[in-house]
Formats: sequence, structure tokens, C-alpha cells
Amino acid sequence: MPREISALSVVRRIGDPPKLRGSQTVETCPDLFELSDGRFAVIGTEATADLDPLLPPDAARADYERIVVIDRETLIRAKRDIPDA
Repeated sequence: MPREISALSVVRRIGDPPKLRGSQTVETCPDLFELSDGRFAVIGTEATADLDPLLPPDAARADYERIVVIDRETLIRAKRDIPDA
């Protein structure tokens, strides 16, 4: 069951903003954010229908969860900002 999100806030962006990654419009770019409860939010391309059947047997997705895709550069640039613990 999804967690309550009404009291959440975005604490910070993880990685470089889209403009520094080469986005010309900054309107539809993948992005990563750390939330006030310690979780992360991802803006990416929705790919649940395409990728769900390709998940390994030990992976599961709840009905309320979606698979999103971000490009490699976005995640690599975010690596330095992702905490170890």
C-alpha cells in the first residue's frame, strides 16, 4: 500500500539540474529528488507495460507502483549526491 505523501517535501535535487545535462527546454527531463522522509522521487519515462514482463522472477511490482526509465547520464551525475547510508 502506498505511503501517505501529503506531509512530504522535496529536500534537494540529486545530481545536476537538467539544464547542466544539456536540456534546451527543461520541460520534460528526467530528474531525481531526495524527499523529507529519506525516500527518493524519480521523474522519468513511464515504461511499466514494456518492462513489467521482462522483470526477473524474483522481482515484483505492486499495482500502485510504476516502472520509470531515466537515462544513464542522469543517474551517473546523481551518484555523487546519493548518500551511502
